[in-house]
Amino acid sequence: MIPSRLFSRNRANLASQLPPKSIAVFTSNEPMPRNGDEFYPFRQQSDFFYLTGINEENSFLLIAPDYPDETLRVVLFIEPYDEVKATWQGEMLDAKQASEISGIKTVKGSDAFYSVLNDIAYSGYGNTIFLNSYEYPKYECAVETIQKRFVKKIKEMYPMHHYGRTAPILNAFRMIKSEDEIAITQQACNITSKAFRRCLETVKPDMFEYEVQAEIEYIFKRHNATGHAYAPIIAGGKNACCLHYSRNQSKLNDGDLLLFDIGCEYQNYSSDLSRTIPVNGKFTPRQKDCYSAVLRVMKEITKLYKPGGCINEINETTHRLMEQEMIRLGLFTTEDVKHQDPQKPLERKYLMHGMSHHIGLDVHDSIDKFKLFEPGMILTCEPGIYIREEGIGIRIENDLLITEGEPINLFEGLPIEIEEIEAAMQR
Repeated sequence: MIPSRLFSRNRANLASQLPPKSIAVFTSNEPMPRNGDEFYPFRQQSDFFYLTGINEENSFLLIAPDYPDETLRVVLFIEPYDEVKATWQGEMLDAKQASEISGIKTVKGSDAFYSVLNDIAYSGYGNTIFLNSYEYPKYECAVETIQKRFVKKIKEMYPMHHYGRTAPILNAFRMIKSEDEIAITQQACNITSKAFRRCLETVKPDMFEYEVQAEIEYIFKRHNATGHAYAPIIAGGKNACCLHYSRNQSKLNDGDLLLFDIGCEYQNYSSDLSRTIPVNGKFTPRQKDCYSAVLRVMKEITKLYKPGGCINEINETTHRLMEQEMIRLGLFTTEDVKHQDPQKPLERKYLMHGMSHHIGLDVHDSIDKFKLFEPGMILTCEPGIYIREEGIGIRIENDLLITEGEPINLFEGLPIEIEEIEAAMQR
């Protein structure tokens, strides 16, 4: 169980950034329909969990730092007890349990949310209402989420109020992980490491990608992970050249490489690991050359994960170093580079993605790619190379914790060198 101090601290941080006579309101996620009368497993909205630790639907959070009644400055609203629902779906959270998890003293039924909000909004101590949304530059979703509907409803209820956004405030705080968050993320990485080690012991020619995925999911479930942090990529041969390949249906051929991009979610926090191994346990000379090129660059850019560094610097450095490695691999020549189209660099044919992103409650966590690194940030380091015409796709990825000094690799000790991978697979 996550200590309630984490959520209490997160709420205090948010409250400290709200202007006078403001309130912030949040709604939980809702069950997502799958098909027929089935739903996908429930997953809480990340900001709501960050502030409460509550994993239940039909819940609300209200924060009103200046309200005269101290018992209503922070209020958690949870679904009232429903005997029928409890019979069919399991015991429901009660007020005492919700208070212990969240550290919030005042817990009411969710049916009381709008009346409490109305009192505070019209009291003179809730002139500005801060609303929450998921703000990520590359995110697009055609589905209208409950958060969007909630925003619309509140604005319809209080059209004359001023409004603010909680996302910029929470994103800034979420980039810096507390000791509790670091410990949880480390555990997520430990479970993912166990899953990869099992694959080193079990992968062999003529298996199918889905069989490898089953081995990974067995380890995740055995160690109480809540599942995958994202759709797993188990890509053999040419499939590895599709960056978000997730069909995981192909047979693994003798002589091919197998690229993993996997990560479990543990207590709602993500891990993110990429490794590339030979299906038969032995790299060919060409595969060794390509893998060594990526690993050399990874070791070099890892040095940049220090206070004062930034994602843009890592991306630029990686592409510059990988260009030289690609020349050594014979993919193009120095002369070709001199005459390339500046808008279409030759190296981008073989490396077309960024090298780093924050991770936390979301695998692509709150981000400001221009913000300089600070201790407590956790970011990925993931260079790669993709040579479609040779059926070679290689990506190597670690999760790095920024400290005052050298970064801490949360996958420390996991096989990464060619000799380590081959030895582990031979055993």
